[in-house]
Amino acid sequence: SPRHWRKKMAVLLETSLGDITIDLHVDLCPIACKNFLKLCKIKYYNWCLFHNVQARSLVQTGDPTGTGRGGESVYKMLHGDQAHYFEDEIHRSLRHGKAGTVSMASSGPNTNASQFFITVADEQEHLDDKYTIFGEVAEGLDIAKAISEAYADKEGRPYRNIRIRHTIILDDPFDDPPGLEVPHKSPEPSALVRQQDRERLADDEALDGDDTRTAEEIEEEMDSKAARSQAEVLEMLGDLPDADMKPPENVLFVCKLNPVTDDDDLSIIFERFGEVLSCEVIRDYKTGDSLNYAFVEFKEVESALQAYFKMDGALVDDRRIHVDFSQSVSALWNKRRRNETMPTYQKNDASRGTAAPPGSETSSRGMISTRPGDWICSRCNALVFASKAECFRCRTPKDAPPLDTRADGKDLVSERASERRGTADDDLKQRDQDRSHAHKHHKRDGHRDRDRYRDRDEDHRQDRNQRYHEQDRNRR
Repeated sequence: SPRHWRKKMAVLLETSLGDITIDLHVDLCPIACKNFLKLCKIKYYNWCLFHNVQARSLVQTGDPTGTGRGGESVYKMLHGDQAHYFEDEIHRSLRHGKAGTVSMASSGPNTNASQFFITVADEQEHLDDKYTIFGEVAEGLDIAKAISEAYADKEGRPYRNIRIRHTIILDDPFDDPPGLEVPHKSPEPSALVRQQDRERLADDEALDGDDTRTAEEIEEEMDSKAARSQAEVLEMLGDLPDADMKPPENVLFVCKLNPVTDDDDLSIIFERFGEVLSCEVIRDYKTGDSLNYAFVEFKEVESALQAYFKMDGALVDDRRIHVDFSQSVSALWNKRRRNETMPTYQKNDASRGTAAPPGSETSSRGMISTRPGDWICSRCNALVFASKAECFRCRTPKDAPPLDTRADGKDLVSERASERRGTADDDLKQRDQDRSHAHKHHKRDGHRDRDRYRDRDEDHRQDRNQRYHEQDRNRR
């Protein structure tokens, strides 16, 4: 070969779409090549996403977090934070002139860590002298091009996850440094990997009709999966009674109201579409002034639908109002706080008020789960996921025995809660009495001070008049 450096077939990357073989420039870029080989050896790149794909340009990977802001070099693992990055190895003989060039991805000079990219097009001179080129694709360039053509969002991340599943070292000319821990087997997918697969399509998830779906349909499905994942997190944190909770379909949100419009006026206007169960203009809790929006609840969903089409943009009290379906679940939250029966929601079912299926778990707060293995905490009656060994609210173990009850059958937890509420009410009454007593004494002391100041001013006035009279007599 006319080139004065040697290239070695060093690494095989097994991706979701196929295998990519990379030759490394171990003579010209020993630091970058050693970092890449040792990270492959400790399985650092296993399950890494191709988080940035640009059609007819490049594909980028190497960040275990999948965000493009993570990753660390093998030198940091061995020597600490002072070796977090390593320096560039840029040579004028190495250019981004042809597709298949493998370079380190960095945020600036000498900020190389673990991320790298593969070009899929020729003549990309704008990348020269900025990124360290440490290898080139020997086989599998068509796989890299297929990855770059994946449908992605505006940030370049594919809607279907594409990963490096495994790395195989074919040739490693560098000795292992002291302290390098090489695993005996490939790691299993972490919790982060499973979370990413819930938010997007998994790399091995097969869907019927992928070729016929439009881009909008795919994006809508991705948004739905992300919303579902966020709802499950809120349910685990106790911020949402049920991950499948949906806002009521018979409630309308009305905004841009005139401040003079009140509940009765709005109710009369919307009653022509059907029976109105409630109509409330939201007001400031201190001043009572209207906040210019309201909620209208109908008895029938069809009535709400007709009102939505007819009243959106209508003129009410010289204001053109806007009407939409309410997304608030505050009414359901209030039911839960009052320990009333909550509506039941089945997974992937938009119906409301359906009976709980057989074998489902139901808590005392009305929360129903159809997921197998979910259990009810014996101490606080919270609904807990099957994967949790203890309650997320009170830390009670799953197999803990139930609390003792009184002879009259009343639960001790309810009794203690009632005692706490009674104590709180007594504290509030005592606080109001103390304030009234203090106000009474303050008022009495104020009257006393006022009389004392008035007597003092009267004495001063008499002394001043007496001095004036004496001065007049002396002048005469």
